Amino acid sequence: MRLMKSKAENGNMNVAIEKARYVVIDTELTGLNEKKDSIVSIGAVRMEGGRIEMGDSFYRLVNPGSDLTAASVVIHEIMPSEVRTEPEISGVLEQFREFCGNDVIVGYCVSIDMDFLNSESRRLFRRPFENQVVDIQPLFEWMVSRGIFPWKGEMTSPRQYRLYDLAKNFDIAVNGGHNAMIDAFITAQVFQRFIPVLIKAGIRGTEELVKMSKNFRGGDRFIHSGGISNF
Repeated sequence: MRLMKSKAENGNMNVAIEKARYVVIDTELTGLNEKKDSIVSIGAVRMEGGRIEMGDSFYRLVNPGSDLTAASVVIHEIMPSEVRTEPEISGVLEQFREFCGNDVIVGYCVSIDMDFLNSESRRLFRRPFENQVVDIQPLFEWMVSRGIFPWKGEMTSPRQYRLYDLAKNFDIAVNGGHNAMIDAFITAQVFQRFIPVLIKAGIRGTEELVKMSKNFRGGDRFIHSGGISNF
């Protein structure tokens, strides 16, 4: 069991990005409002630096405790019958916290996932996740703004592109998207391609990645409200 420690217990949180441990995550949701919507599934895969550990993954279906809407079923293709006998989030979240441990959490437009995860974590455990969190969407914007992103062909605004567009740019298969485990794996492969570009650009530690995620946050809800949605 990998127990969560406080930041103080972790000591130096700034680890070289090619040596850090990451948990790349995705969630599927009934909608984007954490006050009324719920988590339907959680997927995650671990990375050791730029190496994806496919044998070290996490996937759980979650009974949302409410009816799935037709709109959400169209997106994530999880049927009510599939989650009816699954545990509610209270039976899954502690396992997921243990899986994450102290590793850096990575995702695409990940603040939405973390809003839901932290809301449930505060309700159940009276504390949010304390992990460093890195969002690859603003990392993408940062690289584009400096002209260092290895994009194939012409590019318009980086806000125009979704996770699957980034994957296709690197010839990463996107079959079966909008499944939390598959999307976490796709995100991990995209992040894997980012790491050498970031290192070459002089980005050394995880604290820099976290800072860039915050400073270049394009506004996840803005992106989703503009039609880029992957709940």
